Amino acid sequence: MDNRRPPLAPAFRSMPEYVHHWAQATPDRRAFTFVDHPAPDSRGVHRTLTWRRLDVRVRAVAARLAEEAEPGARVALLCPQGLEYVTGFLATLAAGLIAVPLYPPGLPGQGDRLTAVLADARPSVVVTTSRHLGEVQELCDRVVAVDQVPDAAARDLEPADGEVAYLQYTSGSTRTPAGVEISHANVVANARQALGAYGADAHPVTCVGWLPLYHDMGLVLSIAAPVVRGLLSVLMDPVAFLHEPARWLRLLAAHPRALSAAPNFAYDYCASAVTDAQKTDLRLDGVVALINGSEPVRPGTADRFQAAFAGQGLVAETHCPSYGLAEATVFVSAARPGQPLRRFALDRDALAEGKSLPARPDDPRAVLLAGCGTPAGQQVHIVDPVSGALLSEGEVGEIQVRGPNVGRGYWNQEEQTRRVFGTDGRLRTGDLGTVLEGQLIVTGRLKDLIVVDGRNHYPQDLEATVQDTHPAVRRDRLAAFGVAGGSGERVVVVAEHTRTTSLAEIDVPALVRAVRAAVSGRHGVRLADVLLVPPGTVPRTSSGKVSRALTRERYLAGAYAADGTA
Repeated sequence: MDNRRPPLAPAFRSMPEYVHHWAQATPDRRAFTFVDHPAPDSRGVHRTLTWRRLDVRVRAVAARLAEEAEPGARVALLCPQGLEYVTGFLATLAAGLIAVPLYPPGLPGQGDRLTAVLADARPSVVVTTSRHLGEVQELCDRVVAVDQVPDAAARDLEPADGEVAYLQYTSGSTRTPAGVEISHANVVANARQALGAYGADAHPVTCVGWLPLYHDMGLVLSIAAPVVRGLLSVLMDPVAFLHEPARWLRLLAAHPRALSAAPNFAYDYCASAVTDAQKTDLRLDGVVALINGSEPVRPGTADRFQAAFAGQGLVAETHCPSYGLAEATVFVSAARPGQPLRRFALDRDALAEGKSLPARPDDPRAVLLAGCGTPAGQQVHIVDPVSGALLSEGEVGEIQVRGPNVGRGYWNQEEQTRRVFGTDGRLRTGDLGTVLEGQLIVTGRLKDLIVVDGRNHYPQDLEATVQDTHPAVRRDRLAAFGVAGGSGERVVVVAEHTRTTSLAEIDVPALVRAVRAAVSGRHGVRLADVLLVPPGTVPRTSSGKVSRALTRERYLAGAYAADGTA
């Protein structure tokens, strides 16, 4: 029964309406499965909600929340990854309240962000589970534990009248986190756009994911898209993936026509960490699409991942570089499954001058970039970031987006809303890119650009050179940034060393000399400072990206010098 193709759903305004529809149309089909890994050697304990059970749980928790808060109030979700998170999120929307997807207290490195977001959102109620009830009660007077609400509390609710469904707080890679107002129409539209882009609107798939549900990509791909299309969503905890990445691959292999997403580092991590023994009996020929949705998407990563798992039947055309951001709900453009990876070798000097000119892939001054496909049901323009004038194909400028998925603005930040969302319906993403051969190519962040002697340098380009210079540098765990100097901007690199190597085993002066020489030879840039720091020292955003802005702040505050690892 679970493999039967779900019938097409009529158009509804909100996700809870879709849940109720599937509960009536296909009540016994599986809706969500959470795979827990309670022990290091666990192969996974499955817990499942059918559409009927999900509908009952959503209506019960929604009724309880409606008793605690007036329509339009904010509800913070401080649940761990799992079925209670899904239920609590959908119930908040069903009750006409505004969800604030977050995480329980104690998430390493995210305590300050949680405090800041709660202070900004000012939730009337916090939703959590019995396990976290004690620590959450210290943060808010009104707390509802999802697993303590009985089924008997369920009652029919009128569709929510409010426009805003949830506040998606940005990861904070370049600024203080801000809550993007995502409407019911935004998230339904973006779910449909994603389903269409990856072929899930015409053919049934199973969404398999470990991305955090408080992250925009995790929320849309693991909750919104399955709810809108009536698909099975299989979830696991991000920590379970990090402890043993083969768990994710086993779930992909276990479910027909699996669709999943991960940031670039996860594919490199799988390629290096999954052992030959773990590959035994692993079949990945049924995977439909693997979305790579982080900045930057590296063609070399896709190649390494494919080489590592080709023997398990993985088809190269399943790798789908994509681009998106929280302000557009999440998905903007995508490479379609079944098509070869589009890769571009561009001249670095020309790119720094705002032009994308081809170069030989083996040229040491070439920048290798992946095409992020075509827009997913929306308009994408490349414009001059100063004048706003539209640029021609091949010219580098700011990526701007217009579509039904673009959020309403930032919560309680009118000036920033006007600056970013504008008055003409075009979202200023703050990302730089170009269009070549119909493909959107993302080149970097506008605010991250490093300008030395009048020349632009992309930090991820410098970082790629650094991490390829020495095996002791931990991949995708380093930050390049500019700081003010007496004669102009100085360039600094802070890099973590690998977990498998202790600092005492590394010839740090030799590593620094090699890094300086490589960056100077390839980019014509003299590094003012190179710091090698322990694993976990370079701060990351809630979505797992390195926070260059926070790394720069810590560097200027002398935090790394205190470690004595320069």
